Amino acid sequence: MTDRVFVKELDALFGSSAVFESGALAAHSVDRSGWEPDGAPTALVFAESTEQVSELLTLATRHRVPVVTRGAGTGLSGGAVARNGEVVLSLERMNAILEISELDQVARAQAGVVTAEIDSAAARVGLRYAPDPGSVGISTIGGNIATNAGGLRCAKYGVTKDSVLGLEVVLADGRVVRTGRRTIKGVTGYDLTSLLVGSEGTLGVITEATLRLRPAPASTDTVAAYFPSTTEAAAAASAITAAGLQPAVCELLDGVCLRALDAAEGTLLSQRGEAFLLVQTDGPGSANEARIVEKILHPRSGDVETSKDAATADALVRVRRGALPALEQLGTVLIEDVTVPRSQLSAMTAEIGRIATGHGATVATMAHAGDGNLHPIFVVDSGTEIPPHVWAAAADVFQAALRLGGTLTGEHGVGLLKKQWLGQEIDENVGGLLHGIKAVFDPLGILNPGKAI
Repeated sequence: MTDRVFVKELDALFGSSAVFESGALAAHSVDRSGWEPDGAPTALVFAESTEQVSELLTLATRHRVPVVTRGAGTGLSGGAVARNGEVVLSLERMNAILEISELDQVARAQAGVVTAEIDSAAARVGLRYAPDPGSVGISTIGGNIATNAGGLRCAKYGVTKDSVLGLEVVLADGRVVRTGRRTIKGVTGYDLTSLLVGSEGTLGVITEATLRLRPAPASTDTVAAYFPSTTEAAAAASAITAAGLQPAVCELLDGVCLRALDAAEGTLLSQRGEAFLLVQTDGPGSANEARIVEKILHPRSGDVETSKDAATADALVRVRRGALPALEQLGTVLIEDVTVPRSQLSAMTAEIGRIATGHGATVATMAHAGDGNLHPIFVVDSGTEIPPHVWAAAADVFQAALRLGGTLTGEHGVGLLKKQWLGQEIDENVGGLLHGIKAVFDPLGILNPGKAI
């Protein structure tokens, strides 16, 4: 009876913005993780304003109906998967850039804005939005904030949280609150903004963000190198850090990635080496920094390439951005995400290779080498479920990262995929604090239940 009453009230409240058709529900109940939900959600609601989000959550609280918020559905941890009896709240129609302030170097944007559009709008006044996750052209800023997404430029500019100044958030009971500010400094009260960043939709629904912008760099220089092994490429990345350099981009691809690119695009990258390292420096001293990077790489690599113009640089960056789509052409992929101290990057790549061989698994590795964030990508035959031996290999990868002083996830989040391993990193005391915080924000447990903690 409660479900029927809820659906009737939902229909009356949202009209055509509330969808109950099975095909639409199925399409909006999954993300890119490959996790298949149990059952189907009750409804899909396309909110067009903060007020509508508040109305939905007020109604959901009254009927105790769980709500799963999503943007573009590009998440890789199952954080946007919606299951039986849940309501999907889509923010994709809340896609307005509300302000670009050249003077204050801030932007205000609704949660459904595609992240690359913020950067493009900032560029028109000589600024940039620095975080650029691999899905920057399709993912939304709300989703990036919910998972604290990283990206290629995070080696120098940090991850999403480093560019979030303030948030507008709708709490589980429908109350609308604002956290943070538009100033660079501010320590009034607890830092609720940082708490909400990376909370995976479990504490509130982010509807608007105030974001820090930065001056566009005066110049950018690009260096790429090929290596006989992934461990040698990782060691070269660590050597760049040890030299006191902070490149904007420092990205690694292994031989599996290069062969996939060759198959997809007809290139001959794998003939040049078993690993590829891409480095970009930017700012007034970029040319000098790039020369130092070359000096570090040349003794370690027999094949170093520097960009002569913007077109060459773009082609080198496209190698990195094209790796995941190329791997997806080989079969079904399980995209994982671990981070280790930068000094342990080479050791972690060696561990991944050992684990792949030991389990007979096909594993490609790409990495944000500048900050120690690796993405081991397990490839299985198209259309098949991830088999037990691959999950066993993934578990070994997680344990290896923890053993090296790292973490289970650097930017994708816990979602559903990593919950079973969470206890290996977070002890009972910390876990109790997390659940206590959840209870303060969401006492009925209706926001993205079963995810993240």
